[in-house]
Amino acid sequence: MSLFAMGFLLVILQPSSGQFPRACANTQSLLRKECCPPWDGDGSPCGELSRRGSCQNILLSQAPLGPQFPFSGVDDREDWPSIFYNRTCKCEGNFMGFNCGECKFGFSGPNCTERRLRTRRNIFQLTTGEKDKFLAYLNLAKNTPSQDYVIATGTYTQMNNGSNPMFRNINVYDLFVWMHYYASRDTLLGGSSVWRDIDFAHEAPGFLPWHRVFLLMWEREIQKITGDENFTIPYWDWRDAEDCVVCTDEYMGGRHPTNPNLLSPASFFSSWQVICTRSEEYNSQQALCNATSEGPILRNPGNNDKSRTPRLPSSAEVEFCLSLTQYESGSMDKMANYSFRNTLEGFADPRTAISNISQSGLHNALHIYMNGSMSQVQGSANDPIFVLHHAFVDSIFERWLRRHRPMLEVYPAANAPIGHNRENYMVPFIPLYRNGEFFKPSRELGYDYEYLQEPALDSFQEFLIPYLEQARQIWAWLVGAAVIGGVITAVLMGLILACRKKRRGTSSEIQPLLTESEDYNNISYQSNF
Repeated sequence: MSLFAMGFLLVILQPSSGQFPRACANTQSLLRKECCPPWDGDGSPCGELSRRGSCQNILLSQAPLGPQFPFSGVDDREDWPSIFYNRTCKCEGNFMGFNCGECKFGFSGPNCTERRLRTRRNIFQLTTGEKDKFLAYLNLAKNTPSQDYVIATGTYTQMNNGSNPMFRNINVYDLFVWMHYYASRDTLLGGSSVWRDIDFAHEAPGFLPWHRVFLLMWEREIQKITGDENFTIPYWDWRDAEDCVVCTDEYMGGRHPTNPNLLSPASFFSSWQVICTRSEEYNSQQALCNATSEGPILRNPGNNDKSRTPRLPSSAEVEFCLSLTQYESGSMDKMANYSFRNTLEGFADPRTAISNISQSGLHNALHIYMNGSMSQVQGSANDPIFVLHHAFVDSIFERWLRRHRPMLEVYPAANAPIGHNRENYMVPFIPLYRNGEFFKPSRELGYDYEYLQEPALDSFQEFLIPYLEQARQIWAWLVGAAVIGGVITAVLMGLILACRKKRRGTSSEIQPLLTESEDYNNISYQSNF
């Protein structure tokens, strides 16, 4: 089918779900380059009548980028999302969402004023009922159309600069598969040319913040479709594992009895279809993944290239990675040495922190070990083990944040690869999130990890958080008050001491001698002070 014909068919379909807000996936919004949908609560754009937010121009970062992407104006993801929209909702206070209709992560309630802390748990610590509920939620997400988003099936140019919208429906689970694909896909340069050295979610500083947002959004979508506000993603602690212990029919699907590359028919994951796995086909057609089914999940854990990934990561390797003090270094890509991010991502040796792209460590090792759908970057989220794996990777990031307590300025403000500077908006999220906004402890975002909790301190710390937030906002005034107070105290003390000295000096002049003159020379004088 020709690209034009495919686009025509997609246009006549009623848009349903994806990474672009459904309310903005139309000709009017694209031509006006504005995505400010009304909030259902009052019917005004961005809930402006209720002071939830307002429609404003997007402020893009002007910080210089690294040299990895030598083009300009050839990729829709450059200066995200300005190719599609240059006005979006700017939400106030604790409100969030593409129409300011939701609460920021970590807040709840009708006015988003109630703090909430949820706990992510080890999947093997869940009860049978909790584990079965998690698996059922995954399957529900795979079979439920998203109500809020649609995915783009063509570039802005193929959409005739917005006059011919190309979007289509997608289920909630595949929405996130597509987003992961879209952020990591190659740049289409026309003809049969592509640029492969580009990735808005990997191989650079944004790797950890990007996946942190990805998991938070995924968690929230599950909460919405299930009505379970307490749902959290479990994690798989793969340190020192001998094999894929979650690869059983009781958990994420066992091995097929006759075909080692497929999942056991006893697992409902065996019926899942993957999308966005044929990158070379898309590149040759200069097309985007349109979420067409492309076959079953592939997985053959442990039968991978042992010269690249001999085993799953060890506890010692994780501990060494956590000891690294620099979040980012050097070129800030997969060649960075002594970089915590690059070592955790897996492009640097987890024993030396020296870049070695011929090996796959830590995060990358798990992907390669799975030897199937998980092992190809763009389509790796098709395998539901992806969320368990990345939840644990995020917990290691969290451990590093708590151990080293970095200031926001530690995250690079400039010269990182395209899309990865601190103030860059993350591709392809709408509402908009900057990389630097998620370079902070998870508790500030409303979640924690069971194995990282400190029970005796939890309630006290939660009590202090709002006061610490207020103190941070007025710290300059507090410092100024302390300095002025110190000066006043010093002046008063000086006056008091001077007065005491004067009084004691006067009294000694009228006091009679206490000794006879012959004993005078034997007296030792002592200070009055």
